[in-house]
Amino acid sequence: MTRRPRSSAPQNEPEPEVTPPRKPAAQRTKPSKTPQAAKPARPKKSAAAKTKAPAKPPAKTSAKTPAKTPAKAGARPPEQPARTPEPPAPSDPPAPSPVPEADRVRLLTGTHHDPHGVLGAHAVPGGVAFRALRPYARAVTAVVGDLRAELLDDGDGFFSAVLPLREVPEDYRLDIAYDESRWDTHDAYRFLPALGEFDLHLIGEGRHEQLWEALGAHPMTHQGVTGTRFTVWAPNALGVRVVGNFNYWDGTGFPMRSLGGSGVWELFVPAVGEGELYKFQITRPDGSMTFRADPLARRTEAPPANSSVVHTSHHVWHDEEWLRRRQETPVHRAPFSVYEVHLPSWRPGLTYRQLAEQLPAYVGDLGFTHVELMPVAEHPFGGSWGYQVTGFYAPTARLGTPDDFKYLVDALHRAGIGVLMDWVPAHFPRDDWALAEFDGRPLYEHEDPARAAHPDWGTLEFDYGRAEVRNFLVANASYWCEEFHIDGLRVDAVASMLYLDYSREHGQWTPNVHGGRENLDAVAFLQEMNATVYRRSPGVVTIAEESTAWDGVTRATHHVGPGGFGGLGFGLKWNMGWMHDSLGYMTKDPVHRKHHHHEMTFSMVYAYSENYVLPISHDEVVHGKRSLVSKMPGDWWRQRADHRAYLGFMWAHPGKQLLFMGQEFAQGAEWSESHGPDWWLLDPAYGAEADHRGVRDLVRDLNTRYRAEPALWQRDTEPGGFAWVVGDAAEDNVFAFLRYGAEGTSPLLCVSHFSPVVRHAYRIGVPDGFTAWQEVLNTDAEAYGGSHTLNPDPLKPTPEPAHGRPASLLLSLPPLTTLWLRPI
Repeated sequence: MTRRPRSSAPQNEPEPEVTPPRKPAAQRTKPSKTPQAAKPARPKKSAAAKTKAPAKPPAKTSAKTPAKTPAKAGARPPEQPARTPEPPAPSDPPAPSPVPEADRVRLLTGTHHDPHGVLGAHAVPGGVAFRALRPYARAVTAVVGDLRAELLDDGDGFFSAVLPLREVPEDYRLDIAYDESRWDTHDAYRFLPALGEFDLHLIGEGRHEQLWEALGAHPMTHQGVTGTRFTVWAPNALGVRVVGNFNYWDGTGFPMRSLGGSGVWELFVPAVGEGELYKFQITRPDGSMTFRADPLARRTEAPPANSSVVHTSHHVWHDEEWLRRRQETPVHRAPFSVYEVHLPSWRPGLTYRQLAEQLPAYVGDLGFTHVELMPVAEHPFGGSWGYQVTGFYAPTARLGTPDDFKYLVDALHRAGIGVLMDWVPAHFPRDDWALAEFDGRPLYEHEDPARAAHPDWGTLEFDYGRAEVRNFLVANASYWCEEFHIDGLRVDAVASMLYLDYSREHGQWTPNVHGGRENLDAVAFLQEMNATVYRRSPGVVTIAEESTAWDGVTRATHHVGPGGFGGLGFGLKWNMGWMHDSLGYMTKDPVHRKHHHHEMTFSMVYAYSENYVLPISHDEVVHGKRSLVSKMPGDWWRQRADHRAYLGFMWAHPGKQLLFMGQEFAQGAEWSESHGPDWWLLDPAYGAEADHRGVRDLVRDLNTRYRAEPALWQRDTEPGGFAWVVGDAAEDNVFAFLRYGAEGTSPLLCVSHFSPVVRHAYRIGVPDGFTAWQEVLNTDAEAYGGSHTLNPDPLKPTPEPAHGRPASLLLSLPPLTTLWLRPI
């Protein structure tokens, strides 16, 4: 695969831990919302309180109002009737209840694992102790039914008092006074954990198949109160706090609790709702602090800002019929032609919803069965094309919200178009606000630096052997299929995952326990991912971008192959060998092609070893490789003729087809993510517009005829679905083969002629039993920009044997052309 672009740090300075490649320092924009930047300046101490109060305190909210919408001073949301508290007997005098010094220090330094055991309401001798940590507050009052009791100011933001109550109240509120406003809220430290024991058990086992429902930020109603549950896995952290707009990015008063040995931290925050920005403030093992985006955030800020966003989906799906039909026929036995798209640059400036108005119509008109979207998961640097992901559970905010992306998928489905998505579980960038050393130690990456560092892209590789990390990725694959109705995942860089010595020299890698170079943890992960996705999402397909001869990429996971491994379980695999060989042949001048004839036939030696996709992808039209039409030799006419003939050959060859945007109309320039396809080539005012429109019309006709011919897809993965007619005519630059469908369907004859001369009365052997053959596609047609050398009339076979067959046809072979013929 093409190596992704990466940056280099300035000379004599250390490599920055950010997503490579990065902009020069002078050009980078600091995120608008960071914990340091958003935190208000602390004002002078108030005479009424020992703690500091902000000049502009946090906006007051109610339990039914998101925190970013300030409530009026003194306003309280409706609450359930409370029992009138009963005071204890006079013989039980209240005792002072300041926060113990050890707890006080740990809470202030962000290293407390159980803040709920200290803060909140707790039974003590003489009553119930109420303790709160509210930095900058002037006063804090506990409100229990009709009882109001001001807590004592213990300094450093701590407030406490013992109230003469017989039992801990089930419901109470805190009335928090600042210099300029009041904040009436439920106390976050009176709630039980909002995450169940079974969830924690599954997380610990690495078997939580809906991990996104357990971790992250979830607006919910808990114990009758609306708010958001925040949960994060950070087993090495000394403490975790949640910060956001709702607390002015100061997490001192919002420490999270550790849920046993699971490594999960949790806090339910009342009144915080969807749309709020947040991060996790993590105290590392060395005592330092780091602010991290949520690994399971379902929505993010638009880059370069990088906060997570509390999200609830409101999209209503309308693709039930599509989901039902996609289960009827396995992908490898159905028509499958793919248009690969980079959404941000397809038509730059369009949002997800605007794309939903244009992309389905365009792709549907061209007849493709699917689109494949280059990675849409959030990524900080657009120049990585989405292949350096920081938000694995969030569609990029550059084009809209997660619901906007669902709207686009829904629109494509309603137009009869499947949606594949590039998925990148092979590596992640080193940004210090994302996954790298997330809780102060290697967590998502391998603990061995030699195993963690990706040698090509300056990124980090996942630790596939750790159960929680494997769970994070397996659940992520299911998440896109279940939550966004994605029809297939094209898994990027599989080869880099499978081999311990990938891009590494001798001495830079350590063999596995069997002495081999296979990454056994990655193999197990891919098998589990495929098995889980196929079980949970019927009709979905997984596709491997795998460039080696690994045995059994598309074999079932329980079938052990000659190498001793079960299959990886993918549905399809990119045929990188076919792409490399066929493009190598096409780039040669026709006079030299006879010496490379085998490069076009060799693919049939292994065509049925896997279930293949024939990819002409983005990787083949960037970084000096030139666009597809520009790879062809000769003048402009020959380049276009070769381009058309190659597409005709590709659509008839066994395997599914994938074509990158811009190649459908013979764009001459390489693709650039900064401006996308050269749509102006299709402007009628442009002099050569007809040349480009002709190629696009051919692609439309290829897809139309392809879908109408079961012989081209019904037995795509069976040797009986293909037969050579002419495979050795190197001097003529001719290839001819037959494609067969199920019994009772007509075969299709494909003849490709890659020489710039016309060959009249060229004899081709055909099967017996058909009275006539009709040309159904000719890439040299005038409508496509060709010379219009056709075989317009039905062709009757003669009994003269040819190419080992009892009958033959005499064809006119146009220059640089592919013909399709079928019996009539």
